[in-house]
Amino acid sequence: MESSPSAIAPLLLRNLLTSLFFYADKPLVFLAEKHRLLQLLRCFLLSTFLFFLRLLPSLFPGLNSSVESYNYHFKTKRVDNYEPPLAGGGGGVGDSGVARALTQLLSIVNDIPVSSRKYEVVRSLAEKIIDENLLEGNETLREVNCAVLSAAFSRALSQLEAAVVIQGRSHGGGTGGDVKDGAAEKSDYYYYKNRLSRFLSAVKYYGDVVWQYGKSRDWQSRSGSSAEKLAAEVLWLAQKMAACGCSEEAICKWASASNLAWLALSAELRLQGSLVKVSAFLIKQAKDMGKVIDDRNILEQQRQTKMKMLISWMPLLCRASNGTDAPVLSINERAELEKILEEIIETLEQEDEQERVLSLWLHHFTHCPSSDWPNLRGCYTRWLNASRSLLLLQ
Repeated sequence: MESSPSAIAPLLLRNLLTSLFFYADKPLVFLAEKHRLLQLLRCFLLSTFLFFLRLLPSLFPGLNSSVESYNYHFKTKRVDNYEPPLAGGGGGVGDSGVARALTQLLSIVNDIPVSSRKYEVVRSLAEKIIDENLLEGNETLREVNCAVLSAAFSRALSQLEAAVVIQGRSHGGGTGGDVKDGAAEKSDYYYYKNRLSRFLSAVKYYGDVVWQYGKSRDWQSRSGSSAEKLAAEVLWLAQKMAACGCSEEAICKWASASNLAWLALSAELRLQGSLVKVSAFLIKQAKDMGKVIDDRNILEQQRQTKMKMLISWMPLLCRASNGTDAPVLSINERAELEKILEEIIETLEQEDEQERVLSLWLHHFTHCPSSDWPNLRGCYTRWLNASRSLLLLQ
């Protein structure tokens, strides 16, 4: 079913207003922490705005129906009043019965709670289809797996970000500001205030998040699903993508999830542990990315992806590796990941990017008394010695 311009217009208006509101809210968060009156004013404005968003569907009856096709970019096929999303459209590997069946199964896995007796049935069936496609040894079936898994990963990641926001709101937090020092807060304040490019990114991100926020509230009330469940499914999907040879897509998406990484710093400990596991797995996958590629442009893009991965998720690794009652990773896993982190860092440009990553690591490593991992002291020393030698040569 195609969305008409008149149906999409209310959605665009909603996302634009939401994006502008959240962009304006960024500096207000900083000021509200200093002044009680501004904090009360911010709470009032936020409540009023969310109430306005809840009224939009009644003002524009076509909004909810148009959003499904607009947000997920899928065609739909009506079957007994249910419209399962298709894996793709207009031909190609996504436009097949196998792809549509796998897409529907992964969507159901994402939406129903683990406590449901149907959860394992549906997930096992999805795994069976993925594994059988691989066992066929056919490139087309492998591409079907990759296309459907990539779409499912994006969907789960988007819902995970929204669920973390909801969880933070319900616990009176969720801004991530409690883990930053004053200098970092001021830096963020001026960063968002002065950078137009960051504003444009914020428009896109917060529009998507608030829409997912509204969807996830209804979805969570129906299914009882949680951010921790979604994080576990993101890891499962990443593992399946790695088995199908398309882990690079998951790596890129996770590396770009900087807003989720920032929100995770103030999330519940169990959720933090789940996110550490996802990060650890994808960092391991990123180590071998580009080893058999000679194209310099592709290698440069992959290097930038690795850089984004480290910048986004290094703070969480430093702060959340201990878990609630046991370390999130085993001793061997920690040692292995430390070595991989050092290898990735040493492939970056020495003077600029290595310094940025290691400076970030040092800040969070030293400011988190409950954790002494990852210990990148050897890598830091090597960078410092190389920087000293370069200075002397100049």
